Amino acid sequence: MPPSRASVNELGRVLNSITEPLYVVAASGRMVFINEACAQWLGADPADIIGQECRYTSGEPAGPAAVAAALCPPPEAFHGTRVRAPLVLPGKPDEARRLAEFMPLTSGEEKSSVVLALVSLSKDDAPPAADDLTGAQLHARLQAFRGRLAIRHHVDRLLGDSPAMRRVRAQVKLAAASSVPVLIVGPRGGGREHVGRAIHYADGRLSAGPLVPLACPLLDTELLQATLRTLSRARAPSERPATLLLEEIDTLVEECQSELFRALSSGALAARVVTTSREALTQLAQRGAFRRDAAFLLSTLTIQLPPLAERLGDLPLLTQWYIEQANASGAKQVGGCTTDALDRLADYGWPGDLDELEAAIKEAHQQARGPLIVPHDLPQRLTLASQATARPARVEETIKLEEYLATIEHELISRALKRAKGNKTKAARLLGMTRPRFYRRLVQLGLAEG
Repeated sequence: MPPSRASVNELGRVLNSITEPLYVVAASGRMVFINEACAQWLGADPADIIGQECRYTSGEPAGPAAVAAALCPPPEAFHGTRVRAPLVLPGKPDEARRLAEFMPLTSGEEKSSVVLALVSLSKDDAPPAADDLTGAQLHARLQAFRGRLAIRHHVDRLLGDSPAMRRVRAQVKLAAASSVPVLIVGPRGGGREHVGRAIHYADGRLSAGPLVPLACPLLDTELLQATLRTLSRARAPSERPATLLLEEIDTLVEECQSELFRALSSGALAARVVTTSREALTQLAQRGAFRRDAAFLLSTLTIQLPPLAERLGDLPLLTQWYIEQANASGAKQVGGCTTDALDRLADYGWPGDLDELEAAIKEAHQQARGPLIVPHDLPQRLTLASQATARPARVEETIKLEEYLATIEHELISRALKRAKGNKTKAARLLGMTRPRFYRRLVQLGLAEG
């Protein structure tokens, strides 16, 4: 028999009397209740939060949907596991960090029918170091990082605590506030173009001028001239400057290099120029593969993106980000990776860099049958690569033909002498050799009597 309205109202009064923030999320992922203490802590109207769908993702840093995402229980809780995890409110990454106890309430079924979350009033301590973090802890780190990072677009290309990535974020911030030419150097699949777009849209500047991307491998002089003429026209003082994003500029033909240099050096171009390359243009110029004056002008500010294989300490956070992006795109919710799965990911070389990692996590997310990704869920190529690393190829021994033949000849001559009872003439005849040649080989092989 379903509970009566009176009993439901009485339960609501009891929960509202609790002085600690408390809320309830249904198995469907919908927020079904928040008590008065929770509403006060959130600084939100309960009506704006109740009914919101909670997805285990680090989404946009504002609005009721972002608050619901911040309160989402780890997926393990919906599978019957009691979880203690940090919460980070959007827009308040440090001040509003709290610990919550997620308690699954089952109704005799395999999965929980609801999850009750009790939030501690005391502020949580600083997050632990990046080693051996659980999915819930990585989730909280992502939320805090997302709240502090002003750049909203292509965040994954800027995630990480490694010194190299901290330097990249500082350079992106500097580039966003400047109008000088910016060169982004990095491996294929590392997100060079995404970082260029992040610079253009930094600080959420959706009202910025147009972004004009051009692929240099397909660019000819006529198209470049037409684009430069358009970007050189006078604009109103209130208009935001455009950004000309030249992708893979290391492939730009010489005629286009000269055209671009003339436009930049004349000062008539009313746009910021951001370029991407697999190699520093100054290095190409030293080899005569790029126009020298253009190389130095375009490299005014150079951002070097480190390969993923050289910053594996950032791998858990990046993996969690891609898992949560997959969570945001469908009903299936995954909490993170097991330690064994993260170890398998760290054993791989990542020749396709971040693009390959994103594709691998998307595939693993689809394969996962539980609340966490396990090694069996990962693409087979990663498993095969791990096995190959554990079993290095056997080194082939080279055959030194002269030494091998000399050993055989030594053995045959010794046998012939033994059969001929030391008679060298007879031994030479047994081997089909002339007597002079037989004597020479005896000396060369060290068989001649002293």
